[in-house]
Amino acid sequence: MKAFLCTLALAACFLFGAPLHLAANETFTFRADSMSGGRASGREVIVLVGNAEVVSDNLLLQADRIEIHGDNNRFIDCSGNVRGYDEEKNILFRTDRLRYDRTLKIARLEGNSTLEDRDNELVARARFIEYDDEREVAVFQIAVRLFRDNLVCRSEFAVYDRGDQSLILTGFPVVFRNDDEFRADRILVDLDTDDVIMEGDVAGTIRN
Repeated sequence: MKAFLCTLALAACFLFGAPLHLAANETFTFRADSMSGGRASGREVIVLVGNAEVVSDNLLLQADRIEIHGDNNRFIDCSGNVRGYDEEKNILFRTDRLRYDRTLKIARLEGNSTLEDRDNELVARARFIEYDDEREVAVFQIAVRLFRDNLVCRSEFAVYDRGDQSLILTGFPVVFRNDDEFRADRILVDLDTDDVIMEGDVAGTIRN
């Protein structure tokens, strides 16, 4: 009966989008078409299905299915039409699957993934993206494409340092700046100045 009443209380929070206090001094809200929860092998879990939405700190997550689990509900796993928005940094992302670590504040995106840093007018696409919110560093892997103003970058691996406004490209990197083309083993782009620094097997085409 006690477990049943607890489930009803959780359901009430979910139905009305009420805040849920899941850890000391922390609150986040969630809603969905349906919810289930329980314990299996000592693992507490809340599963939201259908138009699921979670707001944690400054981060809004939406997906077809969201699972919340771990000590103090540390992990948020999203799948199906995943969308997210970091209100503080004005970063928007879309992906097939996402795991967010609320303790480390690290988001890992898998599948067809896009990250848009609206304040810095940068759009990045890759098959895997890891964003460290505290360090403000994003790592992109596999079929990486980055777009910003007159820059188009391609590579298999890239690191975007939001604080330094720098971009490091490796894995057959190519940078197009206006009509110019740059190729090398490693390319560093200064996003403040659009300067391109190339290292190893350098080649390029500059059109006047």
